[in-house]
Amino acid sequence: MVERGATPEGGDGRTPGGNRAPEAVTALAVTVTIDVALAAGVSSPVRAGRRVGGEPFVCARGEGPYAFDTEGRRFIDYIMAYGPLLFGHTPPYLRGLEAVAGAGAVRGSTSPEELRLAERIRAALPSMEKLRFATTGSEAVQGALRIARAYTGHDAVLKFAGNYHGHFDLALHRAGASAETPDAQRSGIPRAVSADVAVARYNDLDDVDRQLERVGERLAAILVEPVCANMGLVEPVPGFLAGLRERADRCGAVLIFDEVITWLRLGLGGAQQRTGVRPDLTVVGKILGGGFPIAAFGGRAEILARLAPDGPCFTGGTHAGMPFAAALGLRVLDHVEREAAALARTAERAEALAGGIRASLRALDLHYTVVQLESIVDFKFRSGPATRSYDDQARDDQTAYAAFYRAARERGILLPPSHNEVLFLSTAHGADDVAVTVEAFDASLRELRSEGIV
Repeated sequence: MVERGATPEGGDGRTPGGNRAPEAVTALAVTVTIDVALAAGVSSPVRAGRRVGGEPFVCARGEGPYAFDTEGRRFIDYIMAYGPLLFGHTPPYLRGLEAVAGAGAVRGSTSPEELRLAERIRAALPSMEKLRFATTGSEAVQGALRIARAYTGHDAVLKFAGNYHGHFDLALHRAGASAETPDAQRSGIPRAVSADVAVARYNDLDDVDRQLERVGERLAAILVEPVCANMGLVEPVPGFLAGLRERADRCGAVLIFDEVITWLRLGLGGAQQRTGVRPDLTVVGKILGGGFPIAAFGGRAEILARLAPDGPCFTGGTHAGMPFAAALGLRVLDHVEREAAALARTAERAEALAGGIRASLRALDLHYTVVQLESIVDFKFRSGPATRSYDDQARDDQTAYAAFYRAARERGILLPPSHNEVLFLSTAHGADDVAVTVEAFDASLRELRSEGIV
């Protein structure tokens, strides 16, 4: 078991490979600089850890399945950059990047790498007959919505409470992840944007129909996470996605799957292959570059034909499809295809982790549901069945999760600092890491029980 506050092997701030972690030397400077210069101390709100309390985690470096703080202490990391680090922090495809950068990281022209990567994505996701690159998932979703409006001539978008699609105005209405936005106007979202958004309950076609009564004639797109991972891990109930497909067709709207998290985590075919529902447009993101900034949106060729310069709908950017990130994307896809056995083992380890959590909960007579899908694991501090909508997630005991987060972190386990997030495993997580985690989780839950928290 990892002891509280344990350092890497040797107990002297050295990494498992024996190299001294230089970040420990500059810890004071890092802390002071962050506090003075960064707004709220972070560049993305969830990192502040306000929901879980205590000092926010400052990660000095990552290696394999581990994150190291500024004092050199090692933690088994289940954040994995919120999903894209499918092969851990330091996968083999990161070697030899000097040659890639040496050819020019960004050129302002179309590159061979960009063209090859587009072909590879289309081969994996046939629904993306044509596609265009962007830099982030937020940009890609924005591009998908803009072209959906250009294609349909309509303005309104139906989305789902607890689904997270980025940090632009429309996406933040009742968003999941750490982006809960209860008051749109106070959050800087214009009233005009709010008028064009309908938010439905996930897994509830009756509620979808109620929302469509309001915006159906103006509907441009239905935007959905086909498998949710931003209000916990939530799978679609049978018939839900097919029902969205039918309703989009009936309204003359575009069905958009946000697969920023699900693609590659659920295999090369993504959630759409697993569920058997083909969207009109698909968005993929950060996992494509192994965490480097690259994303894409694409779909039916007749819709993408509306993009400039062939059509009137503009999307673009200097860094869109930049050759350095595209080259990383090619390496990632090569690695996915070569490492099928390692990915299968990761799913088995995720299953073992889920089983260990279930055993601890049973021993404490806690009736929480543990869910696992491929390399993703999740459970909430709430009795009853698995989460099916954001309403279920709202009943999660955030105080208990905060205490659990802190107890696990004291035992060398790094969890997401938000109860809406999930646990991501990578191929770098070994059986020993899972065993240590199960033991730490069990001890943490027992600590919470002794304190009357659960």
